[in-house]
Amino acid sequence: MSSLLPAHGSVERPAPDRTEVVVDGTGSGAVLSVLASETAQAVLCALDAGPKPVSEIAEAADTSLQNARYHVERLREAGFVEPVDTWYSEKGREMTVYGLLVDRLVLRFESR
Repeated sequence: MSSLLPAHGSVERPAPDRTEVVVDGTGSGAVLSVLASETAQAVLCALDAGPKPVSEIAEAADTSLQNARYHVERLREAGFVEPVDTWYSEKGREMTVYGLLVDRLVLRFESR
């Protein structure tokens, strides 16, 4: 029996932008602290293979669903990932699908 809900279709990967972080003592520490976590790095690596819902990110990053959700939200706030689609689970629950916004990160050091 087929479902009335849309299936997991393929998701176009957002066009990644090169992101530059200027390290000058005026707020770049917040972005760097988001990236300092090994779990956040694992989340980014998981998304490099293509957009995924948090449940698949958690599995790929070998972490709990709650921990993956926390890091995805921090990475979203820092501008590294964004919601790109909505899928539905077998039970009919909505799942937000996240994709990378960056494909490289450049750190530039400047004095004030």
